[in-house]
Amino acid sequence: MAAASDSEAMPGGSGSKQNRDHAVRSLSRSGSGDERLQGLIRRVCEAVGDFIEYWGFKAVHGRIWTLLTLATEPMSQVEIAEFLGVSRSLVSGAVADLTKRGLVQPLSDHRNAPYQAVVDIWPSISEVLRGREWMLIEAARLALDSAIEEVELVGGVTRWDLERLEFLLRLTELAQAFLRLLIGIRVPRKLKGVGDWLKSSAQFMRSLRDL
Repeated sequence: MAAASDSEAMPGGSGSKQNRDHAVRSLSRSGSGDERLQGLIRRVCEAVGDFIEYWGFKAVHGRIWTLLTLATEPMSQVEIAEFLGVSRSLVSGAVADLTKRGLVQPLSDHRNAPYQAVVDIWPSISEVLRGREWMLIEAARLALDSAIEEVELVGGVTRWDLERLEFLLRLTELAQAFLRLLIGIRVPRKLKGVGDWLKSSAQFMRSLRDL
């Protein structure tokens, strides 16, 4: 049997490679290899969905976008629902949201037109960061700034540590600087553009060490 041959072959030997090639050909002929690959792609979609959900979004948004990104051809809502094992109504609402955010787009205005992913997602991410994370950090910065000003006006000995308030303010301002960097950049889609992005990130990390 093929399983016995795999276990008997030496790792890395020609026999082992031949057995693996034979197994791949057998799976391709039987169709089980495609099913296995579909299962792995489904796991990738679920993993991205879990990551997206962790940041406060809907998991189904991440799953659908990932599926359309990895698919070599556009997919209809029915195909998306069947592949992910979710209801058509859930897919319909999620696709509408993704389309509004510019993350997916239909191939035509037809009601049942298939969809494809928009791979350049950074503009949408930047918009979310600007509208949510930036406002949260700005609220913290304003609160710290007001507290520092009040402590300085009171003067003398207080129960609040002015130096630590100022330290937290610097951390907040650094967080804003990093967020501004993220919002302002365009994430490179090719490896040759990664260098400049890493240099900008390294400058931020150096500023953290100087605290």
